[in-house]
Amino acid sequence: MAGSTFGTIFKITTWGESHGKALGVVIDGCPAGLALTEADIQPYLDRRKPGQTSISTPRKESDQVEILSGVFEGKTTGTPISLIIPNTSQKSSDYSEIASYYRPGHADLTYDSKYGFRDYRGGGRSSGRETAGRVAAGAVAAKLLKEMGITVTAYTSAIGPISIDMTQFSRQLIFSTATCMPDEAADKEAMAYLKECMENKDSCGGIVECVIDGLPSGIGDPVFEKLDANLAKAVMSIGAVKAVEIGDGFKAAGAKGSANNDAFQSFNGKIYKTTNHAGGILGGISDGSQIILRAHIKPTPSIFSIQKTVNKDMENIEIAIKGRHDPVIVPRAVVVVEAMAALTVLDACMLNLSAKLDYLTAFYKR
Repeated sequence: MAGSTFGTIFKITTWGESHGKALGVVIDGCPAGLALTEADIQPYLDRRKPGQTSISTPRKESDQVEILSGVFEGKTTGTPISLIIPNTSQKSSDYSEIASYYRPGHADLTYDSKYGFRDYRGGGRSSGRETAGRVAAGAVAAKLLKEMGITVTAYTSAIGPISIDMTQFSRQLIFSTATCMPDEAADKEAMAYLKECMENKDSCGGIVECVIDGLPSGIGDPVFEKLDANLAKAVMSIGAVKAVEIGDGFKAAGAKGSANNDAFQSFNGKIYKTTNHAGGILGGISDGSQIILRAHIKPTPSIFSIQKTVNKDMENIEIAIKGRHDPVIVPRAVVVVEAMAALTVLDACMLNLSAKLDYLTAFYKR
């Protein structure tokens, strides 16, 4: 299977299946000298792990990460970093029935079309559990970015029809609400809506917003390696993400140029924008303002109500899916979006070191 590797200089390869012995990631290209322990990575995995709230799958996984290589005496050595996350709560029998049919909204049919074979236990590599490796790698990337003064923060901005009020934004609520909404009133409203969905044996989708602060202007490339294009690819690679916006995004299509353009002003010898409709990226290159990205996530396809489908014998059948499933994917996807954004931005920063002669001469010239 191709397509499990991401990045150019800071490169990651995820491995493992939802119901295999373990999942993990190998990170190549991490510079030597970064202080790193499992304690730096675990908080990110704790935000993603299942079984923590009434709106996540009841599957209980500790998601304890272990560093197998690339770290010595608490610091990275510059060699590949291998991270492993054991699976401890597989119930593969919950999925034995689906081996004979294709679940609506899942990758069952497309996997069979491509490989002629699939791991039906929780979806194998197409399971949301695959993202554990991404999150572990993203934690390392985020720590490197913090050393550079760059931070990445994601949160739930909408669940179903309920959206947050940015005037009520509280960063701490991202980590304390079940929805990861930074607005207490919106969180309560969303929880009531989700309860209704669950009672009706249904699910819902939503939006994750991600803000990148501290990224200087000049990061990214103007043609095929645009920063916004690479961020979109990274986030779209997350299962269940169906659309990505940068800045005003979809609203820009209905705006006039006079309203959509961000005016430039100078102050104390620096150029800044008076607005940020562009979301921090112009011509594929960062402009020094906040980068604002939104990921639109579809409803969880595993629902307990009766659905129509087809089995491998080409018979039309009706099914009611069993097992343990999230009624909404959005809250657990928040840290995954954050991780993929961190990985993309860090890789772009590393690639940027070859953009100017000054960068090379400043280091090598004696």
